[in-house]
Amino acid sequence: MSSAFVPLLPREAVAALPERARAVVEYRKSGLSLNHVQGCPLGCAYCIRHTYGLWDAHRPRALMNDGEAVEQLVSHRYFRPHDTPVQVFNRATDPFLPGVRDHLFAVLEDLDGRGLTNHVLVITRAHVDVRDCERLNALKNVKVTLLFTYSGIYDKRIEPHPSGIAVRSMRLATAHGPRRYRTVFYWRPLVPGLNDTAAHLARAASLSKWADATVFTGLFYRDEIADYYRANGLPEPYQETARRKIVPETLEERILAAFARRPSNAPPLFRKTSCAVSYAHGLPDYNGHYGINELCDICPAAQLDLCAQAHRMPTARQLQEAAGALPEAAGMRVIEVTERAAQVEGLPSEQPRYYLQHWFGFQIHDAAHPHRQQRHGRAEIGWGNTNG
Repeated sequence: MSSAFVPLLPREAVAALPERARAVVEYRKSGLSLNHVQGCPLGCAYCIRHTYGLWDAHRPRALMNDGEAVEQLVSHRYFRPHDTPVQVFNRATDPFLPGVRDHLFAVLEDLDGRGLTNHVLVITRAHVDVRDCERLNALKNVKVTLLFTYSGIYDKRIEPHPSGIAVRSMRLATAHGPRRYRTVFYWRPLVPGLNDTAAHLARAASLSKWADATVFTGLFYRDEIADYYRANGLPEPYQETARRKIVPETLEERILAAFARRPSNAPPLFRKTSCAVSYAHGLPDYNGHYGINELCDICPAAQLDLCAQAHRMPTARQLQEAAGALPEAAGMRVIEVTERAAQVEGLPSEQPRYYLQHWFGFQIHDAAHPHRQQRHGRAEIGWGNTNG
């Protein structure tokens, strides 16, 4: 495969980027995210790039070279060798775009060459070929999971890039064997009235057999995304925005019913990304969802046993000591610790919470943003008496 790296932005251009875009290492729930290549031409209207001030960045550009980026990642205060899950290019580009692909492999091979065994999540809706599979299979240490984003949205105003490309890539990658990497059917975003007909659900249930596991999730409908929808005359999916993903209760019920009709030997369905990734590698959930019992009612019995064996409830003192290593978490206070989760307050952002969650493999909830029972950490839109 010929090298086709993307252009490097001049320093003055990097300095002019929005503050969040300049932070190439950022903690997100499913892992510490590395994003030194930014820009995407795929044009999905709901893209999270809106919230980073990067929506108009259609051509991928690098903010620094790959070696420098990996050093920033592994030397970051949130990174713990062999433990911290990592995501590569999941915020502002697609890792398998032409040009971006070579940066992806440079990062993966660098991490692998260091002997690191961390989970590495690679989310894509682009073209993956046999050479990519062979190169992924050559990695000896890192636990790579390919998550193939599929929505089944046919409205090209909202999603111009055909979902069929991700399907073909997933089938090829899953059929390639033997393989060390794992595959996940990343069914998202599900939006009522857009891609939730009985035919859509049946199609997704059928496609899910071409992966090691399936995750379903909804739409991040933030203010910036809603503004874009309104400005461009796109059908607004909800009457309000939310800081968490939106999956209405009735939609979840229909999804579970559709998947219940699959053969008993079909790959399992999960509500959470970390659950699917961990299952695919034969490991307990690194996000420690096991204590949230209503999340686990669709999990395979063997996986439940695995997570139960790994479930350890930290003490308030242990949590405070771990938080003490982070200057930004100095004001954290532990309210209570139960079998479900630790309730804390005083954190300035989500990032230190994710760090603690992965440190202990146990749910850490911020009292300022409560996790309601049965909501599964999602927005309240479409549940109970809420609107939407």
